[in-house]
Amino acid sequence: MKNTGITYTSAERSPVILPEMAELLPPLSAEQLDALEADLIKNGCYAPIIVNEDMVIIDGHNRQSLCEKHGLPYTMAVFSFEDLLEAKQWALDTQKGRRNLEKWELGKIALKLKPEIEAKARANMVAGGQNYRPKEGLTTLSNLPSVETAVNTRKELADAVGIGEVTMGKVMQIDENAPEVIKEALDKKELSINKGYDLTRQLQDLPEEQREQAAAEALEYEKAKRELKKTGRRDRPERKNRGAFLQGIRKSRPADAVRGKYPLLDGRDADDPGGNAGYRKGIPRAGGGVPDDCGYHRAEDPARGLEVYQCRK
Repeated sequence: MKNTGITYTSAERSPVILPEMAELLPPLSAEQLDALEADLIKNGCYAPIIVNEDMVIIDGHNRQSLCEKHGLPYTMAVFSFEDLLEAKQWALDTQKGRRNLEKWELGKIALKLKPEIEAKARANMVAGGQNYRPKEGLTTLSNLPSVETAVNTRKELADAVGIGEVTMGKVMQIDENAPEVIKEALDKKELSINKGYDLTRQLQDLPEEQREQAAAEALEYEKAKRELKKTGRRDRPERKNRGAFLQGIRKSRPADAVRGKYPLLDGRDADDPGGNAGYRKGIPRAGGGVPDDCGYHRAEDPARGLEVYQCRK
């Protein structure tokens, strides 16, 4: 990236709006947009809109749009980029310092860079005389010492947006496999990446046509738990939600698949390889038992699904 030192006014040149650049970052909230609009009307557009040598807007889409709306003049500064991928990464780095973006939002931005990273890897392999055969999670970037050196795509995407590699991996799994209701809950900041990832794994064994409903019921259960934590009540108001969730899960599984794997705590715990013996005492075991706030225990083993057991005190 290089600042060419060339500038144009909005009266001299018209910028180009490229959808993939305009949609790279999540839209501003209504409050943020109102504040930006008020500032522009009061003080004018004092920061230049950044464009590349083809006059494509790289940074400043919201300011440019609002200036056009109100007939305000603005200046454009021309920057030179190696390619559109470098321009996107620069725009992201610039905006990260201005916005308080959640990790889920950053992960989604990183996924938008994935096709171009892989395309550049193919080009580099051809240039190096190699036959490109992509492997899961692997690619090659041009700025590495050797085009023959494969690197982890997940790590490159994580580094591009400044989140952990493990977190990036969870975002990728959610994006590929999660029911839409889970993605929507993450977009609304009603669910953490970790919880969204756990639910996605737990629902993977269900028939595809039943995942959306089971996911919606699971989200209702999680919502009820959050409400319980807020109120501090011990009267188990989420009992109805929990029952509905279990009903959805059990309907989607053959009875014999549940029986034996999920023995209720009736003294047969020693025969359960999942480690349910620990549930009575509230001790998480290898089977994945996690105590909740209402005296029940939830098994969250992805290999077996999700069940709820009443605790025997």
